[in-house]
Amino acid sequence: MTVYFEVPGRHNTEQTASIALKRAQELGIKHIVVASNTGYTAEFFTGKGVNLTCVTHQQGFREPGTNEMSQEMRENLTNQGVNVLTTTHLFGNVERAVTNKFGGLYPGGIISHTLRMFSQGTKVAVEIAVMALDAGMIPYGEPIVSVAGSGGGADTALVLIPSHSNTVFDTQILEILCKPLTRKK
Repeated sequence: MTVYFEVPGRHNTEQTASIALKRAQELGIKHIVVASNTGYTAEFFTGKGVNLTCVTHQQGFREPGTNEMSQEMRENLTNQGVNVLTTTHLFGNVERAVTNKFGGLYPGGIISHTLRMFSQGTKVAVEIAVMALDAGMIPYGEPIVSVAGSGGGADTALVLIPSHSNTVFDTQILEILCKPLTRKK
């Protein structure tokens, strides 16, 4: 059963983590991918007996040459067995640079906007699952739980079977565990 949050945001993180972990256990899913730029959301999943992959914003996302996750947090997560992935975003790669410079909309942007019709977290959950698969951090062809949010914390959890970026349309969203009813304004 899907849980719907009245409003998106960080305050839903603990409940989203609880829902995701419970459903992963019920389904025997061993891999969880979580969007966490600072480590805040990832910490809700550590020590819970799952193979955790934390996907951060890419280097320079907010400010050139910097990363939003502190080196201390990165080391803390890594020491707890978390795979931390910092790489170019699937839907925001060089197409974003072309869009920003010349205008228009390209396939990655169209996919992003389509997934945002469900929620920002849905778009990010699909994106990070594919990124983790492409990086070899989760197994191919197996259901996973992917957790994301609408900007800080988590408010969306999906059960899905991601496909690689070159076959992204083969990704299967099996269950929407939770998501916000409204978009962040």
